[in-house]
Amino acid sequence: MTEQQKEEVKEEKSQAQLDYEAGQEFLKNLEPAQAANAFHNALIAFELEGNENGVANAADKLGDICAKRGDVAMALSHYDRVYAICQKHTDRFSLFAIEKKKARLMYDAKDYDQAICLYNEVLDEYGALRNPQGSVDTLEILAEIYLAKGDQGKAADAYRTAAAIHQSFKHSRHAEKFRQKAAEIEQG
Repeated sequence: MTEQQKEEVKEEKSQAQLDYEAGQEFLKNLEPAQAANAFHNALIAFELEGNENGVANAADKLGDICAKRGDVAMALSHYDRVYAICQKHTDRFSLFAIEKKKARLMYDAKDYDQAICLYNEVLDEYGALRNPQGSVDTLEILAEIYLAKGDQGKAADAYRTAAAIHQSFKHSRHAEKFRQKAAEIEQG
């Protein structure tokens, strides 16, 4: 591609898209403050264009940056905005991705009750999708949360449920690992 062709391609992209791509580059280069600024500019420009997909993508990136910084309120605000757009477009997989991000955010923020509620919804979704690996991974996270809360009984139950899922697929070694974890917790 010649320099002139590259310039023509650039001209076809909106300022919002250019700002969004700049934000992605800043993220790749581990410059979150610069990335946040670029995504914020992209968000405003996408709003002016009336581009809801662009708004959702920029808000999602801003939510991720805020989550990494530990700014729970701002991260939730951005994720809620993305969630509303995805609901409007009945984009179930994007909704599920945001639900998982919000659950992780609450866990990291040590809001364990909210994290448990959200992860139980994630677990239900994995069940509906018939995704046993996602279910097991979520049960492991729930067990960690229950342990952090000091609820050994529920943590052991989560591990036993994960063991049962593995056992149903004849993954005996994995099932035994989870049964062992449950037993260790109960023995205290």
